[in-house]
Amino acid sequence: MRPIRLPEPPVRLAGVPDIFEAGFYGAIRRAVVIGNGFAGAENQCVGLVRALGFSGRYSFYRVTRPRGGFNKWLHWLPVSIHKKFDHYIRQICGDSLYKSTFVGSGVTPFSAEATGLSDILEADAKQIANMACETFEKDGPLLVVASGRDTVTVASSIKQLARDNVFVVQIQHPRSQLDRFDLVITPRHDYYPLTPHAQKQIPWFLRRWITPREPPGRNVILTVGALHRIDFAALRNAASAWHDELAPLLKPLLVVNIGGPASNCPYGADLAKQLASMLHSVLWSCGSLRISFSRRTPERVSKILMQEFSSNPKVYIWDGKGPNPHLGHLAWADAFVITADSVSMLSEACSTGKPVYVVGAERCTWKFADFQKSLQERGVVRPFTGKEDILSSRSTIVDSFYTFSITRYRAT
Repeated sequence: MRPIRLPEPPVRLAGVPDIFEAGFYGAIRRAVVIGNGFAGAENQCVGLVRALGFSGRYSFYRVTRPRGGFNKWLHWLPVSIHKKFDHYIRQICGDSLYKSTFVGSGVTPFSAEATGLSDILEADAKQIANMACETFEKDGPLLVVASGRDTVTVASSIKQLARDNVFVVQIQHPRSQLDRFDLVITPRHDYYPLTPHAQKQIPWFLRRWITPREPPGRNVILTVGALHRIDFAALRNAASAWHDELAPLLKPLLVVNIGGPASNCPYGADLAKQLASMLHSVLWSCGSLRISFSRRTPERVSKILMQEFSSNPKVYIWDGKGPNPHLGHLAWADAFVITADSVSMLSEACSTGKPVYVVGAERCTWKFADFQKSLQERGVVRPFTGKEDILSSRSTIVDSFYTFSITRYRAT
């Protein structure tokens, strides 16, 4: 496995926030991560604090929503209102009637005990801000890194309550009032609505409702893909942890990661059948083939692939039982085939410097299409056609990079 080259930190970045120019960067010795319960968002926070050297010096908090039953239809509400509504229904019905009527048998509402998250604290803006203020003289400023829509209010409140004691980084576009944060790190394709091509797709009477509506300011950093926690140390540890299971496999090892359809990247059984046919066509050039599904993968998609390959001795399919082999796959795979819907999985695979093939990119629209175009223009992914020779493709991509290069947006 070719090692990943981590970029050297620049001496001074043009246009960085004043707080870094004043020497705040060197003073930060601790961090707080605020997650939303979704691995794709939380891994971005963890990846950033690890890259900054805070691996053993950060605390983890989480903004949680009620789960189960009717709650899945209320995720459009602000999290504070969602919690109040859930609490109100519980008070009226009583806990036992609530579970039987609104949650249903076999499903329980979210709780720390039910999900094994009892060691993760609920994110409370006042508590975190008070901690930052009270410990400032001893420990210096607090770095706060948050990601996901539900964390926006908490992170911005911390900045408001402890303005001089924290440096707040919001990952993913918060959609409004970006000046509430010291730094916003977001994929470049989030600014796709501002491009001339996108403007032609938006009716004029809807443009005022589409975000973002302004080019990124001085406190906004744009990335090509999503931040993540896959660095050399993570791959080395994963290679060791999965050595006994993955090292003996015949080479080359092709890993296929299946996500789930999205509104701007739809697919179903038709793509699954197409993918199965293409995999059959390249199987001759593979020593081994491993297929993984995500929690978003529709059953109709997974069933087709399982029926096609479950009896093939070359193929292993992870069915969600036992430890997730994702990190092991990133470490040991020789090439990847990934569905176009997952920005996170594509970003992680591309950072290894190994060949990455995408399936379903032609079905993507809006900013998903812009993301796929960016990857192809940089030569880090190729469309999967079923005509590839996996044995010879291992040496075709020589550039490796971590989390892609973070680039400043420069308006023209």
